[in-house]
Amino acid sequence: MTKVAIGIDIGGTSTKLGAVDENGQIHFQCSLSTDKYADFESFTNVIAKTIRHELEQGTQYLELAGIGIGAPHGVRRRGTIEHAANLPWSGVLPLKESLEDLLGIEVIVTNDANAAAMGEKVFGGAKGMDDFVMITLGTGLGSAIISNGMLIEGMDGFAGELGHVTYNHINGRYCRCGRRGCLETYVSATGIKRTIFKLLADHFGPSELRGVSFDDLSTKMISESAHRGDQIALEAFEYTGKILGSKLAETVQHTNPEAIFLLGGLAQAGDYIFKPAKKYLDESLLHVFKDKVQVLPSELLANSAPVVGAASLVWHKHNHELIAQ
Repeated sequence: MTKVAIGIDIGGTSTKLGAVDENGQIHFQCSLSTDKYADFESFTNVIAKTIRHELEQGTQYLELAGIGIGAPHGVRRRGTIEHAANLPWSGVLPLKESLEDLLGIEVIVTNDANAAAMGEKVFGGAKGMDDFVMITLGTGLGSAIISNGMLIEGMDGFAGELGHVTYNHINGRYCRCGRRGCLETYVSATGIKRTIFKLLADHFGPSELRGVSFDDLSTKMISESAHRGDQIALEAFEYTGKILGSKLAETVQHTNPEAIFLLGGLAQAGDYIFKPAKKYLDESLLHVFKDKVQVLPSELLANSAPVVGAASLVWHKHNHELIAQ
């Protein structure tokens, strides 16, 4: 029998889940529509049913070790999702309790960026590192901090929310949180799209991105345009990297990490985002930190990173329990 942990990544549109063994190999992976379910109870019932069905297909060789879940505003200490703006259900959702009642196995809940950081430590480029920062650059900006080998969660589980540190709180861009100038309004897939449209409005020069609607524009399109020398695309990456690098310098002074990992759609732009981010990070660092911090791409595969990250919560706990025995 092969022991597997179920990793679940809950997003506003879709939820991904899969079975991951202690070597990081995925034995099955599937997804379902999050926003299809009007109430939370129906959603958890379908999650449990899907897990049972998938495990039954591999009943001869799969043994369940636990379930790890990464979710917006997931709080590990209480096993809840709390007031997540981009999910279809409001309030405090008892995710851990609901799934443990349905499946009879331990469930660990945290936010999606924390799950990604743990995945990087257990299965990715942060193996052997005790101090690093994970930045997820998707629709928004998520982040997690590992210090002295421990995940920094804070009193309510919301520590390290770098997406909502402010870049320009007076005249900055409006954020979904209700404030202005949050970092994720500039540094994220949505943020760089907003930058593109600002640059297109401010400049008369040609760009192959003119005529593309906001909804149709993607980070992949921006990267491809930059590769072809489009000046608007290149300037957007420089501007985005400058803001990211300067804010990462502040994070370095708070946490003194060995490395900063970037994961997500915007990170897949490669040097277009990494070069300016590293440049402005170095320029902004206090001299005692210079040349000591690596900025690295995640080594988790983009399409499986959320599931592997969530499953790693189980394996990390399991490994620490073995060490303590």
